[in-house]
Amino acid sequence: MAAIAAAAGGRCEGDGERLFIGVGPLQTAGPEEVSFLDNRRYLPQLRETRAGAVVMAQGLADQVPEGTVAIVVPAPYLGFARVAALFHPAPAATPGIHPTAVIGPGATVSPEAEIGPYAVIGAGAEIGPGCIIGPHAAIGAGCVLGPRCRIHAHASLSHAILGEGVVLHPGARVGQEGFGFAPTPDGRFETMPQLGRVILGDHVEIGANACVDRGSQGDTVLGAGTRLDNLVQIGHNVRTGRGCIVVGQAGISGSTVLGDYVQVAAQAGLTGHLQIGTQARIGAQAGVMNDVAAKSDVIGSPAMPVREFWRMTARMKRLGEKQGKTE
Repeated sequence: MAAIAAAAGGRCEGDGERLFIGVGPLQTAGPEEVSFLDNRRYLPQLRETRAGAVVMAQGLADQVPEGTVAIVVPAPYLGFARVAALFHPAPAATPGIHPTAVIGPGATVSPEAEIGPYAVIGAGAEIGPGCIIGPHAAIGAGCVLGPRCRIHAHASLSHAILGEGVVLHPGARVGQEGFGFAPTPDGRFETMPQLGRVILGDHVEIGANACVDRGSQGDTVLGAGTRLDNLVQIGHNVRTGRGCIVVGQAGISGSTVLGDYVQVAAQAGLTGHLQIGTQARIGAQAGVMNDVAAKSDVIGSPAMPVREFWRMTARMKRLGEKQGKTE
């Protein structure tokens, strides 16, 4: 129990000598499992839970049923994530190169790295210690992977430099040619050579089937701690600051720059060459066509400040109701 409370960043109120074997939701967790509560709407489930311990805020600790230990923390969801990681740690590399893997000439693979079945490591690539390269993953020529990166099955990487602990989930595509072309007088298109790279900072995560295009002249850069959800598109020369979040099916067009800790919600679309300020938040399905100031919240298409959007929505609703009464 002491180790669990320490991992959660809090203290336990109850029997501190109990042992636990795992984690689970309030509704199904048993006496040897740890659960959590961070929303008052689930108080009825808390009162009926059989969980042996619950990670929760101080103000709700008196609601736990008899026999359940309260683990009091400032941030229950974060605390529970750290507890869950105690029971389900990320797998460590099993050093070695599978006999079916293909290693190109001049590639450097750390003896502490794991290279899975049918993986391909291109010529001159560098694979750092503790990296895990999954089955059928492809690492392009000259790519550099820092320590403890994980490239999941069928992901591909080219023209890229990765920091420490970068994760590419299955099917992610990083470093491919950006969408750049020049029209010709006779109506054809000629591809503009894409000469830049992708730079992924420490602990960046790229979701399944997400795409990050390499730069056209300069580089595409994702700052440390940035996370892309599944099916996200990042265009060439996009740059993000630290800790940005881009949620599923959102797209960011070329050369747009995000400050630190920007959040882009699902299916939002950002046009190119924009400046999005630090800690700005872009709502779901927003169409962003202009710069967004730091710490602003915008939504709608075209995107506008959140309060303005809801005022407009309310007016349109009243107008529709009024029109309906006159027909």
